[in-house]
Amino acid sequence: MRKVKRNILLNPGPATTTDTVKYAQVVPDICPREDEFSQIMNFVSTELTSLVADTEQYSTVLFGGSGTAAVESILSSVMNDGVIVIINNGAYGKRMCEIAEAYQLDWVEFISAADQPIQLESLHSFIQAFPRTVSYLAVVHNETTTGLLNDIESIGAICKEKGIELMVDAMSSFAAIPIQMNRMNISYLAASSNKNLQGMAGVSFVVAKKSNLEKEELEKPSNYYLNLYAQYKHFTETGQMRFTPPVQTIYALKQAILEVKEEGVKERYERYSKCWESLITGLSRLGLRHLVPADHHSKIITAIVEPTCKKYDFNSMHDYFYANGITIYPGKLNHFNSFRVANIGDLTNDDIEIFLTLLEKYLHSIGYQSTDGIDG
Repeated sequence: MRKVKRNILLNPGPATTTDTVKYAQVVPDICPREDEFSQIMNFVSTELTSLVADTEQYSTVLFGGSGTAAVESILSSVMNDGVIVIINNGAYGKRMCEIAEAYQLDWVEFISAADQPIQLESLHSFIQAFPRTVSYLAVVHNETTTGLLNDIESIGAICKEKGIELMVDAMSSFAAIPIQMNRMNISYLAASSNKNLQGMAGVSFVVAKKSNLEKEELEKPSNYYLNLYAQYKHFTETGQMRFTPPVQTIYALKQAILEVKEEGVKERYERYSKCWESLITGLSRLGLRHLVPADHHSKIITAIVEPTCKKYDFNSMHDYFYANGITIYPGKLNHFNSFRVANIGDLTNDDIEIFLTLLEKYLHSIGYQSTDGIDG
């Protein structure tokens, strides 16, 4: 197999992939309505479910689209009574608020700091004091804005106590940070193919209890392409998506699933964690700091405070790294000047050390003094 030029993607997805995942897309043309392809989609759906739940009780509904499609599918399909509380402690919590507003859902925002853990007592009190029935709660597991890991198990316990359906955006935690939906009281979970699964972008999915998915649709559904119930019903009856799927991307996803099973979710997270530890050690040596305390960090993506140096410019730094085969990502916080580095995908400690060596050279070139992070 011919090697494909390897780029080190330190953006939070799509991630660096193996050549075997890339080449899995090179297959004979096939109509996605054939039984042969239905078998592949059934394999993908079942195996994705098994990573987070019992396949007898839960099922995975596949969509062609980015991760936001899965989140939007949940929010726009499921809500039909009561209020939804959306936890906003980063750009992706905010995005859920924007989706709720676009569909004119009955929603309320619980705002929490982007770099500190959610105050669970405050959340509990907020729900307790709310004057109307709260039926749903939505939260991002690993907030990709900063790398803050939200305590969904404790949030799930609050939801269980209050009889609330919990919706989780697990986009950048799925297939790395262990999740058990039943134990964590998660009713609906959204994720995608292109982050910790190390597949290609283009497939998103929702994992939910079969009993919830088998509920009758509303007489007047509020969505169409992203209708969760219609997609599930069509798949269980025909083995197909309602609309044309990204065929080659699903072949790549099948291969990516085989590779995550071979490595193991626990072992993959350990690899990511070692890369993160190397990253943090190197940043500290260079006098840079990250926003989220280690105790609450996902060890998957890190928001790094930009250096205080007159010649510093993120776009110039991005282009410097890009010319050297490495991609980094800008920050998403208005009140913090930051950039982001992810350590997911088919990466090793050597890749992180290459990044740190180049970062040190770049900082030196703009006159940044590494000692204490002071401008030179």
